Amino acid sequence: MTEIPTLPLADYVEPTARELDRRAHEFRTRLATRRTVRDFSDRPVARSVIEDCIAAAGTAPSGANQQPWRFVAISDPAVKRRIRLAAEEEEREFYDRRAPQEWLDALAPIGTDWHKPFLETAPWLIAIFAERWHLDAEGNKVKHYYPTESIGIATGLLIAAVHSAGLVSLTHTPSPMGFLNEILGRPGDLERPFLLLVVGYPAAAARVPAISRKPLSEIAIFIEPKGPPDPGLV
Repeated sequence: MTEIPTLPLADYVEPTARELDRRAHEFRTRLATRRTVRDFSDRPVARSVIEDCIAAAGTAPSGANQQPWRFVAISDPAVKRRIRLAAEEEEREFYDRRAPQEWLDALAPIGTDWHKPFLETAPWLIAIFAERWHLDAEGNKVKHYYPTESIGIATGLLIAAVHSAGLVSLTHTPSPMGFLNEILGRPGDLERPFLLLVVGYPAAAARVPAISRKPLSEIAIFIEPKGPPDPGLV
């Protein structure tokens, strides 16, 4: 086994305590305004913006640095049309036959159904695939480890990058999603569709559900030392 060479962490510049606090709070405040949007404008978005967002997602950590992700960005109206028709076919089957009643009850307040016009209206769709394997130089399959966890982290970074750029997004997961392999020409034996991210500007009359997020006290637990720190540990 060849050991990967290392480099000094030369690009890291430690911020002051005040700057650290400011950055963390600023990022939290920015992400707090992120909302899932279903009403998109058809206004174009430059490819360069999508490239930067995907490149940011590609900085995510991954198991053994195998980077088991593939992002397919689609702006072609004809391809988006094919994806919409295929997705709506699966969604219609889901809502009418496959979905358990408790899941339909959970979705009811949000008001979603099998109609997905945003798949055509939004300027960009980003199909995200998890690579279960890759082929080495001899054409042999090499297994990827923790692909689901890795691609989940990368997708989170992509959503944050899209929001930070000033756009909105929607995570869409029709089930099953094998039609994405066929339409986009991706090898089904190597790549599994993970998620379809809809990206663009919100429509002028866009509305979102009046919902709230859990407060920090309900999602985080802090385990800290009791009393002053032991001088011997400083």
